[in-house]
Amino acid sequence: MKKTERAAYISGYLNRLYPETPIPLHHRDPYTLLIAVLLSAQCTDVRVNQVTPQLFQRADNAQAMAEVPVEEIEAIIRPCGLAPRKSKAISALSRILVDKYSGRVPTSMEALEALPGVGHKTASVVVSQAFGMPAFPVDTHIHRLAQRWKLTSGKNVVQTERDLKRLFPESTWNRLHLQIIFYGREHCTARGCDGRKCELCRILFPNRKSPVITRK
Repeated sequence: MKKTERAAYISGYLNRLYPETPIPLHHRDPYTLLIAVLLSAQCTDVRVNQVTPQLFQRADNAQAMAEVPVEEIEAIIRPCGLAPRKSKAISALSRILVDKYSGRVPTSMEALEALPGVGHKTASVVVSQAFGMPAFPVDTHIHRLAQRWKLTSGKNVVQTERDLKRLFPESTWNRLHLQIIFYGREHCTARGCDGRKCELCRILFPNRKSPVITRK
């Protein structure tokens, strides 16, 4: 298959496998989604979903969170890892949202990426899942699978995002990035598949002999 043919096949396959694409992180609004995504850095969604109920019971909006001592935030989110850094970011960005945006989460990538602790991937998730704007957040699963499926050279996540945006229609990005994540977690895992074992890898590359070494 050519690259464009592979992309079309992947899209159809994932649409059949995952007709519904619920957001894995529990949230109620753009603010709680932003905080949940920030917490998910180097942490599983399952763990984040275990921690956020207590955090959001204490404060579930920017105004309330800005009043919570950083030490208290840190104690609550400690199971997520990187708690000192994440707690400071949550506190600081909450104050900025209150001071600059009347407590609301901004809708632009530029404004989101200017917030403490919010990188490009986090901002992309928020604009796509909270506001329905087209974006293609690339996490480790997507970066790995895009290489195994020869959709990108895999030099870095920036290149992977650029390549995937060229291959897939913009209207599919928000749904597709979740579908690839689901497939990467359930079928084409880091240890369970090397580019030759899961069903989709075997369909796309039936003659592949050697394992695919992916770049991180």
